[in-house]
Amino acid sequence: MSDLRVPNSASGQGPGGRRRSWAELLAGRLKRQKYNPERAQKLKDSAVRLLRSHQDLNALLLEVEGPPCKQLSLSKLIDCDGSEAYANHSSSFIGKLQLHFENAHIKDSNYWFFFVFSFFQNSLLLEVVWHLHVQGIVSLQELLESHPNMHAVGAWLFRNLCCLCEQIETSCQHADVARAMLSDFVQMFVLRGFQKNSDLRRTVEPEKMPQVAVDVLQRMLIFALDALAAGVQEESSTHKTVRCWFGVFSGHMLGSVISTDSTKRFFSHTLTQILTHSPLLKASDAVQMQREWSFARTHPLLTTLYRRLFVMLSPEELVGHLQEVLETQEVHWQRVLSFVSALVVCLPEAQQLLEDWVARLMAQAFESCQLDSMVTAFLVVRQAALEGPSAFQSYADWFKASFGSTRGYHGCSKKTLVFLFTFLSDLVPFESPRYLQVHILHPPLVPSKYRSLLTDYISLAKTRLADLKVSIESMGLYEDLSSAGDITEPHSQALQDVEKAIMVFEHTGKIPVTVMEASIFRRPYYVSHFLPALLTPRVLPKVPDSRVAFIESLKRADKIPPSLYSTYCQACSAAEEKPEDAALGVRAEPSSAEEPLEQLTAALGELRASMTDPSQHDVLSAQVAVISERLRAALGHNEDDSSAEISKIQLSIHAPRLEPREHMAVDLLLTSFCQNLMAASSVAPPERQGLWATLFMRTMCGRALPAVLTRLCQLLHHQGPSLSAPHVLGLAALAVHLGESRSALPEVDVGPPAPDAGLPVPALFDSLLTCRTRDSLLFCLKFCTAAISYSLCKFSSQSRDILRSYLSPGLIKKFQFLVFRLFSEARQPLSQEDAARLSWRPLYLPSADWQRAALSLWTHRTFRELLKEEDVHLTYQDWLHLELEIQPEADALSDTERQDFHQWAIYEHFLPESSASGGCDGDLEAACTILVNALMDFHQSSRSYDHSENSDLVFGGRTGNENIISRLQEMAAELELQQDPSVPFGHTPSQGHFLFGIFCRRLQALTSGWSVAASLQRQRELLMYKRILLRLPSSVLCGSTFQAEQPITARCKQFFHLVNSEMRNFCSHGGALTQDITAHFFRGLLNACLRSRDPSLMVDCILAKCQTKCPLILTSALLWWPSLEPVLLCQWRRHCQSPLPRELQKLQEGRQFASDFLSPDAASPAPNPTWLSAAALHFAIQQVREENVRKQLTKLDCEREELLVFLFFFSLMGLLSSHLTSNSATDPSKALDVCAAVLECLEKRKISWLALFQLTESDLRLGRLLLRVAPDQHTRLLPFTFYSLLSYFHEDAAIREEAFLHVAVDMYLKLVQLFVAGDTSTVSPPAGRSLELQGQRNPVELITKARLFLLQLIPRCPKKSFSRMAELLADRGDCDPEVSTALRSRQQAAPDADLHQEPHLF
Repeated sequence: MSDLRVPNSASGQGPGGRRRSWAELLAGRLKRQKYNPERAQKLKDSAVRLLRSHQDLNALLLEVEGPPCKQLSLSKLIDCDGSEAYANHSSSFIGKLQLHFENAHIKDSNYWFFFVFSFFQNSLLLEVVWHLHVQGIVSLQELLESHPNMHAVGAWLFRNLCCLCEQIETSCQHADVARAMLSDFVQMFVLRGFQKNSDLRRTVEPEKMPQVAVDVLQRMLIFALDALAAGVQEESSTHKTVRCWFGVFSGHMLGSVISTDSTKRFFSHTLTQILTHSPLLKASDAVQMQREWSFARTHPLLTTLYRRLFVMLSPEELVGHLQEVLETQEVHWQRVLSFVSALVVCLPEAQQLLEDWVARLMAQAFESCQLDSMVTAFLVVRQAALEGPSAFQSYADWFKASFGSTRGYHGCSKKTLVFLFTFLSDLVPFESPRYLQVHILHPPLVPSKYRSLLTDYISLAKTRLADLKVSIESMGLYEDLSSAGDITEPHSQALQDVEKAIMVFEHTGKIPVTVMEASIFRRPYYVSHFLPALLTPRVLPKVPDSRVAFIESLKRADKIPPSLYSTYCQACSAAEEKPEDAALGVRAEPSSAEEPLEQLTAALGELRASMTDPSQHDVLSAQVAVISERLRAALGHNEDDSSAEISKIQLSIHAPRLEPREHMAVDLLLTSFCQNLMAASSVAPPERQGLWATLFMRTMCGRALPAVLTRLCQLLHHQGPSLSAPHVLGLAALAVHLGESRSALPEVDVGPPAPDAGLPVPALFDSLLTCRTRDSLLFCLKFCTAAISYSLCKFSSQSRDILRSYLSPGLIKKFQFLVFRLFSEARQPLSQEDAARLSWRPLYLPSADWQRAALSLWTHRTFRELLKEEDVHLTYQDWLHLELEIQPEADALSDTERQDFHQWAIYEHFLPESSASGGCDGDLEAACTILVNALMDFHQSSRSYDHSENSDLVFGGRTGNENIISRLQEMAAELELQQDPSVPFGHTPSQGHFLFGIFCRRLQALTSGWSVAASLQRQRELLMYKRILLRLPSSVLCGSTFQAEQPITARCKQFFHLVNSEMRNFCSHGGALTQDITAHFFRGLLNACLRSRDPSLMVDCILAKCQTKCPLILTSALLWWPSLEPVLLCQWRRHCQSPLPRELQKLQEGRQFASDFLSPDAASPAPNPTWLSAAALHFAIQQVREENVRKQLTKLDCEREELLVFLFFFSLMGLLSSHLTSNSATDPSKALDVCAAVLECLEKRKISWLALFQLTESDLRLGRLLLRVAPDQHTRLLPFTFYSLLSYFHEDAAIREEAFLHVAVDMYLKLVQLFVAGDTSTVSPPAGRSLELQGQRNPVELITKARLFLLQLIPRCPKKSFSRMAELLADRGDCDPEVSTALRSRQQAAPDADLHQEPHLF
């Protein structure tokens, strides 16, 4: 008050008219009136006598200073209850009053007790009382307790506090003084009114101050609650008063007393008053009206008060207090339920507490049939469910969980069932249609003997719905049954259902279960409303969209009536002729979304403004709730999207797409999150930023998670390197908070290269972050550094298990990989002194040094401790998988740097590291094994494919593995040097090469069978095996040396087994392996044999064994002999001067025989072995022009029978290969002609060939040999070749050969089985290829002709032809009942007289 000045009349002027200062004035008075204790006592006694004698109090402070002086009358300065007095008179009055007190040296407060309260009837200004208190002149507590009428004191204080609150809100020049006054009064009232024990030293009996304090605080609260209930007008004086008073519950108003127990008792008392004041509404009113009491619809001033109560009281205290109040007092249901809404919205921790409390209420209710507990539980659950799935489970889910099983609260006993249905029936007149629909669609589980209770209730509920004109049949598929909102018209609801169904279809790829169920159980709504809304005519897009795909899926599932679909197609065709109409509709859509997006933008802006203002932190949860509502409107959701049906989100990593509306809304959310994080980080580190990020993230998860994840895929996977530092930091923090809620989020199916199983959301980021090029490596480093740093800072007090659950292990492993790869200094061992402190602050600065940040994180003690966990430590296998993705041409490292890094990683880091830590224990063979497995895994995954647009998948599209294969070659060479000279490299005598063990284990793990997917996967695996074998020394295939006592080594056996079991089926064409692996084997064979004592003998021994062990090796050599012979001849002559070994000469002779046979000159006889000569002739025939084949094959009449049989088999294989291989050099028509020519020769010479169609392993002459040459698929398709040659069969063959009918029936039944299994489609004529097989254009025609042939043949065959027919029909007789019946009838019939009549078969 040092700036106050008294008027001239008081201060006076000197002779010269100069105004005297305060110091001069006081000095003069002190000089005239020095303090005298005796005089003070006399003055006090005089004042007491004066007051007791009721003298004129207005003249008490009359001061006279000569004739010019004026009277200072106290009554003139007091304005009765006027707020204007505060502004106009209080300051001057208090200054003069204080001056008189001090000059009079009156310090005895007892005197002023009587003085001040003598003027209460004239409404002494509240500011006077406050100044007396703060100046230490007289205690406020003593002043108030001195008045005899406490009720009058309370009323006077209440009136003046209201005026004071209004003055504060008007922002006048004295607002600061008024605010300080209010704060001091409130602090004193709280301390004195809610102290635990009264002060026993006080002499006033009884103590009045606590009564006054409680009375005043209660008056103010009741005034505020009544004003809100009456509907206070915005910015009215009452509204300002209430707003100001609710502000006293904030920390800056309560000041130092906020940490006392009195404040907590005050808040608890306030909460009780809020919940119990004016309990006018009944429970039935609450049932009807509670949807109007949600958090968003509650008055903002009341929600502000709730939030400030939440600051002082813990969730456990709040829920416990609510429970206590409801059990002991009558309550105001509107404020009780709005309080419940505020709890679940603002305090996520309270959600589980409410669920537990409701569970106890329900248990109590059914235990003793307590109706009050039941009512409370239902009202609380319904209210919490109104706030959406992010705050509480839906009412439908809770009702199903509570009563839908035998574990329900009702226990299925008669007593509890009667209690339940009586309660539900009593609710019916007050129920919203939504809840009735929940009870009908998800009824309680009831035993059959009490079924009548349920049916009676459902009848009552349906009657009520009928009265409300709500049909259960017309209810939508995706209506929000928890919101209790107004019922939407069926047409409008159907449009919403269609959009929702299409969204679910987009993310799952399947028809939603709800739609499928509706098509069966709710057909009236499905046909009358849903399908018409779905099949609204429009201009169909050129590229089918999700709506088109959904409609086609329903059509394939027979869920759309053909007539309705036909009408839809016609209407769409007509719409294409009027594109302008469609265009108008399309243009109207964006404008309809502008307003919700603007509202969302405004709400996000308000949240951002609050981030840097500590005083606004208590409103963040409410602002996030508003954002949630605005987001719903921006995304076009007309009901809470609980996504209960989306158990897995479908996401396309390579082509993520969003609707424009979703794109804009999600961009607003992500941008806001990043900006908020930067704003919050400028004020406080992550660990002190509160729960705003968690609340914000839950909003995105509850409303728009699929769209958010799709947009994150676009940003991180496709645009990552172009993101700015704030975006990287924000999205990294968002990834951490998504990990925080991983248990509540659905899995994500991203397709390849991720595993088939769904990914948890944190693991999704591992799939989105690639490490292939320099730019992607640097971006991945930034993102991983930001995410891990934020996690360690935000959750620094959490355990390592919690930290690991918030981040994907793959993210931490990629960070280790990148630090090792990009920073050579990180490859050195760390000492204890190297441990660094982690600071979040430098990361969000514009000049962020990512290298320093990464290395700081790398040396951080907590991070080093985290790396000790097994699941996050980078292993040798992890390193290989990441390194294989690198594209050398775009790598951040040069070729030399990359090679140095590989050498360090393999030989210095992972090789010596223990296997428990992901290393190899120093075992180089183990390192090679892991490397080979990593190569195979990489090529089996689609990560090795080029996914560029307009390009087919190219095997090995990523070339990063070339460098890794070079490392494998180096290790293989080093292993060879480490081997004992007595033991061949790479194996022990009893065990083969470790590579074949790897191949065998991997092949056993693959899916077996002849499905297209299984075959392609197996073929791709084998192609990679072959590629690896070709890059390693040829000795891997057959060994380094051979010994006479054991010519076939373990490695040869392994290679032969691989060829016979796998390569024969997937790496061979027409009875031969590819040229590369064939040449590789023979080079290795000669290398090994040339080291033995008798190389020629060893070659002969091994190749002789090949004729029985692996004949495919020899047929392959025959096919590629023209290019193989010069290499082998040169290799042999370099070491030996002798001719080629005899077995190699046989291959030469076989090729020479085939060449001579097709020449115009006379052919020499076929050399032995005959099957090799036949194979050589078959390969030579394939190279002859079609017009010359028939002419050359006439020479077969002179060849041996055995040669013709083998040649016929190879020709059949060639016919199948021409159909199965799209790029086959042989045309199917030529292959058929060759088969026909050989068959004609066999028939002419009456040589039996039927055994070729009945081959078995036990047939040592033909079966074991030919079955190891032909692929299994070819032998399975032999029935196709049999009946493809039907028109070339000799007319006497069926009668002459006893086995013909047996073979023909067997082939027919197998052909039918192949057709049923879909295998004959592989031999159908390829598109664009002209194929004429004597009218047999497709398998159906072939089967038809075969069937007719058999039905004509059966009556003409002799009885002995049916001897083994029962065996054929035992298992396959039902393939064709008519043929089976004909066979059985003919078998049982007596011989006919005309048995040998010539049939017309052909």
